[in-house]
Amino acid sequence: MAINDDLAKIVGRAWLFGSDISTDMLSPGQYVHHPMEERLTHVLESARPEFAGQVRPGDIVVAGPNFGCGSSRESAPQHLKDLGVAAVIADSLARIFARNAIAIGLVAIACPTISEMVGDGDIIEVDVITGRITIPARNVILDADSIPEPMLDVLRHGGIESMLAAIGAEQVQDI
Repeated sequence: MAINDDLAKIVGRAWLFGSDISTDMLSPGQYVHHPMEERLTHVLESARPEFAGQVRPGDIVVAGPNFGCGSSRESAPQHLKDLGVAAVIADSLARIFARNAIAIGLVAIACPTISEMVGDGDIIEVDVITGRITIPARNVILDADSIPEPMLDVLRHGGIESMLAAIGAEQVQDI
């Protein structure tokens, strides 16, 4: 498994959401027994019905405070990743959502006031390693909360499963 060195530069189009975006909005429970393709069409539909059909690989979800609140649904960050979302940046993140996102290799960053500084559709540049977020069209530079080095290592590997596979492979080669 190759290590992702692209964390220093993620560039994507912003999808702006409000506060308290819950895991139930990200992964609606009524569709849990439906095929994955259908479940993905309902991601965030209660907040923005057009999202799942219009989001493109590399886009960035930006939101107000308390993003990912609610129950621990591992499917919530997975659905965003499956739709091609490159990162989630919110004024604040529910801890369990942030941990679940990083565990699957989805960048999740808290950046107070980001939702006030970015407009829907703005292009955002994110340096995940330094926490620097640039919004060129608005001439804005923000410093997000830093991601601890062990979590950056998980992101570099593309998630905890890939990281463990790589570590296992390295240990076998050392024998």
